[in-house]
Amino acid sequence: MLTIVNHPLIEVKLNIMRDQETKSKEFRENLDEIASLMCFEVFKDLKTHNETTNIMTPTGISLPRKRLDYKIILAPILRAGIGMCDGIKNMIPTARIGHIGMYRDEKTLKPIEYYFKLPKVENPLVVVVDPMLATGGSAIAAINAVKTRGYQNVRLMCLVGAPIGVDAVEKAFPDVPIYLASLDQRLNEKGYIIPGLGDAGDRIFGTK
Repeated sequence: MLTIVNHPLIEVKLNIMRDQETKSKEFRENLDEIASLMCFEVFKDLKTHNETTNIMTPTGISLPRKRLDYKIILAPILRAGIGMCDGIKNMIPTARIGHIGMYRDEKTLKPIEYYFKLPKVENPLVVVVDPMLATGGSAIAAINAVKTRGYQNVRLMCLVGAPIGVDAVEKAFPDVPIYLASLDQRLNEKGYIIPGLGDAGDRIFGTK
């Protein structure tokens, strides 16, 4: 269920993001652009339908108005996940956005949910969004939170991931497709993805 979205533009932009000299503004801009480019793969299997109303082309031809079959809900994991939403909404302006708040318990190191709010939409496609898929703990907790609220059509969209995190999510939720721009090598002793991006949240919001 893992898809690596390979594209020369993504490769170049991701390389810019990996550079420790890249400032927050440029980091965010490239994150937006990669998220937009990834949409072509993440949503390529969606179907469309014709509405009862038509459009009129400049050449005077009447055509059915087309819509996506699914309503899309973006569910970013706070806080870094927010950084990918603008790029996705550039491609799907009608997407609705919820929020999933998680923090890591200092003793157990397990993610604890502190906030959850998703739009109430009938039979939506929910895309859990987070730039980093490290151990997989936060992603698994977020997907579980989504599914236990009754949302069953779920996908996970991340920028970079480590094999251990991918394996953990696949074992926990074999029905959830995973989309990455890059599958990196491993985690270091501090749990950072190698080569990775550093702390994506800090780099997005300029907090360090």
